[in-house]
Amino acid sequence: MNYYPDSLDVRPLSTWPGGLTPTDSRRRSPFSAPLRSTLTILDRELWQLGAKHPVLEVAIDNAQFRIDGRPRSTARAEHPGVVLSLPTTNVGALRYATDRYLTWQDNLRAIALGLEALRKVDRYGITRRGEQYAGFKAIGSGIAMPPAAPAQMTVDEAARILTEHAGPGIVVSYRDLLDGMGGGGTQRAEYVTAAWRSAVKLHHPDVGGDRAAWDRIEQAKSVLDELGGSS
Repeated sequence: MNYYPDSLDVRPLSTWPGGLTPTDSRRRSPFSAPLRSTLTILDRELWQLGAKHPVLEVAIDNAQFRIDGRPRSTARAEHPGVVLSLPTTNVGALRYATDRYLTWQDNLRAIALGLEALRKVDRYGITRRGEQYAGFKAIGSGIAMPPAAPAQMTVDEAARILTEHAGPGIVVSYRDLLDGMGGGGTQRAEYVTAAWRSAVKLHHPDVGGDRAAWDRIEQAKSVLDELGGSS
């Protein structure tokens, strides 16, 4: 099931503020909780902050993300660092990064609990509104991480993705698309183009679609175009 906040964009890690913590300096976290619990806390704290367009970056490559832009349950991170960027909140833009603990899930929980603690500081009236967040506004964008390799996609997977995201009546099934409805490569190319154009209207980011999902749709069309005869 998907427990991630609907507004949260999860991406492969692109930058890191400074150097990573040496592996032998990381420690076991003082808490133990399922990711679902962490995401529930995070969702609440993002709402309390009035966060818009939050972005979570994890050191997981593109191949380990699902079509909906969420990491697969079997995904393995290159290292446990996570970065949470909040470009718009009630107190301005904020950015949090940590790789102190052994897993990315524990580091995300540390950030979620940290947000909760900062909000409680404000609740008890010992700072002026938002003062406790000032240090996190100064965190820079960090150093660039090596770009993740694009996920490999089979022809069958590409056909499934394109047909699943096309509007009704475009393609009967992914197998019909692969077979060209009996008309070979030329007809297949026509169906690929028609399915892709239909998907544009429904899933392109310009009409509110998810960027990660759209990138997979584009990749699916590219894979199918390589079969020949596509425009």
